[in-house]
Amino acid sequence: MEQETYKSGFITIIGRPNVGKSTFLNRVIGEKIAIMSDKAQTTRNTIQAVLTDDEAQIVFIDTPGIHKPKHKLGDFMVKIAENTLNEVDAILFMINAAEGYGRGDQFIIDRLGSINKPVYLIINKIDQVHPDQLFDLIVEYKDKYPFKEIVPISALEGNNVDHLLSVIKDNLAEGPKYYPDDHITDHPERFIISEFIREKALQLTKEEIPHSLAVVIDKIERQEGEKVQIHATIIIERDSQKGIIIGKQGSMLKKIGVQARKDIERLLGSKVYLNLWVKVQKNWRNRDHYLHEYGYNLMDYEG
Repeated sequence: MEQETYKSGFITIIGRPNVGKSTFLNRVIGEKIAIMSDKAQTTRNTIQAVLTDDEAQIVFIDTPGIHKPKHKLGDFMVKIAENTLNEVDAILFMINAAEGYGRGDQFIIDRLGSINKPVYLIINKIDQVHPDQLFDLIVEYKDKYPFKEIVPISALEGNNVDHLLSVIKDNLAEGPKYYPDDHITDHPERFIISEFIREKALQLTKEEIPHSLAVVIDKIERQEGEKVQIHATIIIERDSQKGIIIGKQGSMLKKIGVQARKDIERLLGSKVYLNLWVKVQKNWRNRDHYLHEYGYNLMDYEG
């Protein structure tokens, strides 16, 4: 039964690359909607995740890690991260406890100076540090910015995540349900499927290729007997990367397909046939035509 006063709001998560934003989102929602990788810059578009209970509805916006861009795709990623800051009710600034304070954090803090929104410092990965180190980190960051509250968590282990959610709810304003109770993300199937494939490619290839890899869903066909056939193309920038993705006698591409198919079948609740192709598109990250074709529309974030 819902309370008489219902709360809701939009919360953005910002931070340097690889601080655990996607891990946190997946922990909170209880389902996998954001890809995870040990390589930086896995998230390229904002992921909207919706947490609904009897007290409140919280719409989380995960952003690409804010960093100094090196190409047009990097510009796109930073612009959509920064543009969310003025459009939400509160900001979660997430840092990696194991890495401590760095120039990248100051880069973000400088941008927060002009934002008139409550900012919570979320110290993630506390399972990787000694309590004394955590205490020193809290003291150091208190002097950097007037955070509304500092909350240490472990998104991976779940430590203190419930407390963080309580803090967020306590500070939300009264508001409506923006989405139905069973709605967990605003991204269409095609996007999530492409992200699952991209995640497996990143996880299984140890070479440094995350920025230069994109996945395009060419076709989704639903067949008799609840079977779904998916055709997708993995886009990379160099011929040498094509060999890495395909592997010896197609072994790597097969591994990517097998692992991605498991997540896709869980998402769709159907048997899936996944056909993967690999295409070299040189320097696509710096060419507007290909950025738009692969789903990164820079014009949407100008101004």
